[in-house]
Amino acid sequence: MFSNIPDVKLGMIAVSRDCFPISVSDGRSHKVVEECSKRGIDVFLAPTIAENERDAMAALEEIKAAGCNALAVFLGNFGPETPETIVARSFEGPVMYAAAAEETGDNLINGRGDAYCGMLNCSYNLALRKIPAYIPEYPVGDASDIADMILDFIPVARALIGIRNLKIITFGPRPQDFFACNAPIKGLYDIGVEIEENSELDLLVSYREHAGDPRIDSVVKDMAEELGTGNAYPEMLPRMAQFELTLLDWAENHRGARKYVVFADKCWPAFPKEFGFEPCYVNSRLASRGIPVACEVDIYGALSEYIGTCVTASPVTLLDINNTVPKDMYEKEIKGRYDYTLHDTFMGFHCGNTPFCRLSDGAIKYQLIQNRTLENGGTPDFTRGTLEGDIAPGEITFFRLQAAADTSLHAYIAEGEILPVATRSFGGIGIFAIHEMGRFYRHVLIAKHYPHHGAVAFGHAGRALHAVFSYLGVTDIECNREKGNPYSGECPF
Repeated sequence: MFSNIPDVKLGMIAVSRDCFPISVSDGRSHKVVEECSKRGIDVFLAPTIAENERDAMAALEEIKAAGCNALAVFLGNFGPETPETIVARSFEGPVMYAAAAEETGDNLINGRGDAYCGMLNCSYNLALRKIPAYIPEYPVGDASDIADMILDFIPVARALIGIRNLKIITFGPRPQDFFACNAPIKGLYDIGVEIEENSELDLLVSYREHAGDPRIDSVVKDMAEELGTGNAYPEMLPRMAQFELTLLDWAENHRGARKYVVFADKCWPAFPKEFGFEPCYVNSRLASRGIPVACEVDIYGALSEYIGTCVTASPVTLLDINNTVPKDMYEKEIKGRYDYTLHDTFMGFHCGNTPFCRLSDGAIKYQLIQNRTLENGGTPDFTRGTLEGDIAPGEITFFRLQAAADTSLHAYIAEGEILPVATRSFGGIGIFAIHEMGRFYRHVLIAKHYPHHGAVAFGHAGRALHAVFSYLGVTDIECNREKGNPYSGECPF
């Protein structure tokens, strides 16, 4: 587990309506805890079952004393509407609600709980109080079902706890003509994220102060071991190690009241010449440790990466939705082998920030585009430092949380895969395939004004991401829709 994402300590409060036997809720809640234990989930069950407001507050104190930072409220029977909802208002972490199914047809008199009905009143009361909560897709089940719901809740809770305790640190304004990375920060405050904005000069001064840092040699050794045969420019490693230490020290010294930190840094055009290298490989290393560093001062890209890191508890990346797959390449290497049309495919690319563990065969190279611009296409010097290679094939989720110009939050989520087809190109790059990507590109990415950067989680994480965005109050969450399910504004002809 990364140190830059939370550990979830889960508590459970069982509730009981006073006109139902409390023993029903008590027995069912203990069965849920037993099922959770079978799945390796440690759950602290509050000794007090909440029948009234005083019980609810007592149970909440027990949860807090146990150090819990996430809460499951379990309706073992119908449940008392006020007590069961005010705990969510008073608890500082994410809260889920689930209700017990009836257990046997042989015990539907004294053993009937009516939690199926109670869940309706609970959700209604949450809405009246404007209290956000995680409610599973089908929130009623037996002990085994509820344990599975709790298992699904944990990555959601991890992300929500992380967001509430996150600071995004930026260096420099976005590059010229990169209006797509414009980011009104009010949306960050709305969901509890802090931001610290700095100049590139602040970073350069700190970098120079780290010259001769005695820790550089050990970082160089670690880099060399990671890269193996991909260590094409060993003489560059001390510079990059110095930069890595600069960022890590800045994170530690500037986290302030927050527990977790991510970066959004300006990486061109001035950076490589003044620092003496491209920052991409260092950015990749921090991302592999749960500290995403978004390119081009993309603060919502950094936030999206962090959410993906929390949800999957593994490294993510940030890529440009970059270029089409050529028709001849599609015809020869994709068509007939994989169930995708040409318009379902595209290439995701960035200069070299994808973690080494996500590449099929990574190596340190130089930024070809900036070499043309800044070094006249000659022998690369300060444009070296990218981590390049084809991204390893497998399931992915492409997603982003974004603030619009009016500061409202919007999000998209699209599950797909990276195909095992060589890109024959440069950078950290892969051939992505997402069903109905062509329509998604036109009627979500273009129509709703998303920037070209998207976060990539490795694996299918759409369900958890959707839950996180919904909990945060994001109402506009789009996905790649199947044929026959048109987008708003899509031409019907």
